Order: sequence, then structure tokens, then C-alpha cells
Amino acid sequence: MSRDQHWIALFLEAQAAELGATHNTLLAYQRDLRDFVNWLRNQGLGLETATQDNVESYLVHCDEQGLARATRARRLSAVRQLYRFAFDERLRADNPAIRIKGPGRAQRLPKTLSEDEVNRLLQAAQQHGRTAKDRVRNTCLMALLYATGMRVSELVSLPVSAARGDPQMLLIRGKGGKERMVPLSPPARDSLAAWLALRDRDEDLARSNGKAPSTFLFPSTSTGGYLTRHGFYTIIKELAVNAGVSPAKVTPHTLRHAFATHLLANGADLRVIQTLLGHADLATTEIYTHVLEGRLQALVEEHHPLAKAARRKQATDAASDEP
Repeated sequence: MSRDQHWIALFLEAQAAELGATHNTLLAYQRDLRDFVNWLRNQGLGLETATQDNVESYLVHCDEQGLARATRARRLSAVRQLYRFAFDERLRADNPAIRIKGPGRAQRLPKTLSEDEVNRLLQAAQQHGRTAKDRVRNTCLMALLYATGMRVSELVSLPVSAARGDPQMLLIRGKGGKERMVPLSPPARDSLAAWLALRDRDEDLARSNGKAPSTFLFPSTSTGGYLTRHGFYTIIKELAVNAGVSPAKVTPHTLRHAFATHLLANGADLRVIQTLLGHADLATTEIYTHVLEGRLQALVEEHHPLAKAARRKQATDAASDEP
């Protein structure tokens, strides 16, 4: 193992052990840092000898490759964190990335779905699947996703223990191993109960044949032992076609956005939504505030003294104009 690879391995171990980084996060760090190391190698450099100018040149290279601003920001973030780790662990006496400002992220409104589109997707889930068991599972997946706003990785890897006892709340383990509680709506609880009945029936049969029971709510034969993100992505695209909703609009993440957007539009507090989504920073949740504009205008028109006075004047004028 080269010295650069050794640094990356140590960094990833620390991210997993100390910060509870998920498998997908670690893979993303690994890809970004390997790209940086490969570029350094082509320049005759390594992590130990790279300077601030070299890191800035790498960012220029990424820009010339036509990479999106978000991708460039993510790669710089990985490089920054690696060098912060190297400095803290005294692998380097300096941090060449500490003063570099990144391209930042474009503040785009999240793609979302209307309440009608979500309802059509939920109805389509009840009819989609080769078997009755598949249809019940798909219904449960969609009901839980929209009812809780979970990330897809959190949904597919849910332990079955979290769903026992007809829960009114689900305990979810999110990014960095942080746990949060999310409430379940009555329809979601009904869908969950129906799926558990079929799942447990098949698990009991497998156990009687000498197979170990699965610990996951949505078990599968995948390496991880549960339905993969890719598998669910395929299901949700098929549901979009069946529901008459553009597949380009429908991903697991747009259902998460729909959960937040619809809650906010119907009067939920932004802090509550932050907690339900598992956002560490309220600033991340504030991207949804665009849906508040219409509601705020209606509140002002209804409750502001000047707006009330204007309505009274209009009523008085209308009454005086009557013959």
C-alpha cells in the first residue's frame, strides 16, 4: 500500500469509528480522494508534498473537466477533511487546504411532487407487483417513505425490531449514527401491519426449513440482506409510469422533499420539519421556505389591521353602492 493510500485508509477508519460515517459516505470519500491522488501522481506529487497551489490547480482541473459545481464543492470538502485529519494526526505539519474557498453550492429549489401526484403513486403501489406479497410490500414502502420523509437508505435498511408492537413512532438511525423519532400516520401503520403479517409468515416458514431469520423489515437476497437502494429506485420508477406521473420527477428523494413541502404548506413549523428530516442544521431545512410565500401572504391579508380595515372599507363602499 502506498503512503497516499495509507493516509486515505486511516482517514476512512477515523470517519467510520469516530463520526459514524455510513458505508455510502465512506465510498464517496474514497472515490473523491482517489481522484485527487491520481491527479497528484500525474503531477509527480503526493498527499505529503502537495501545496495550496497544487490543491487550487486540482480544482481548476475539475472545472475544466466540466464537473458540476456541487461535485467540485464535494471533492474540495473531502480534500479539506483529509488534510485536517492529517494535520491533527501530525502526518503533516501544515494544512495546504485550510485557506481555499470552494465554488459553493447552487441554491436550487428541490424538485417535489404535488399532493395529487403522491396520492396517485400511493394508489399505484397497491396494484404494482408480481405477487400479492410484492404489492403489500410496495404499498408499505411508499406509505412509510411519504409518512416519515426518511432517506431511502434509512428506509430500506430499517430493522424489523423498529416496527414491532404497532408503533405510533419509528426510531430511525440516520447519518452519523444519529437517532430520531418520526410519527406514523394511521394509513402508514395499517400498511406496516399488513406487510409485517406476510413478512413474518414467510420468515417462519424459512425458519422451519433451517434458515436464519432476517433482522430487516424489508429482507432480500442482496449482500446487505435487505432491499437495495437501486432495487427500490427501480420500483418507484415503475410506479411513476403506472401512476401517470413523469418518471423524471419521481425519485425516493423527491418523496422526501414532498413530505417536507406538504407539511410546511399545511402549517407545520420549520423546526419540527428539521427534526423529522434529521437535518443537523436548520439552514439545510430552510430551502423549503419557498412554499411559505403564499401562506404568509394569506396570513397577512387575513390578520393585519390595515388589511382588515381595507376589507371593512370595501364592504362599506359596496353597501353604499347598492340601490
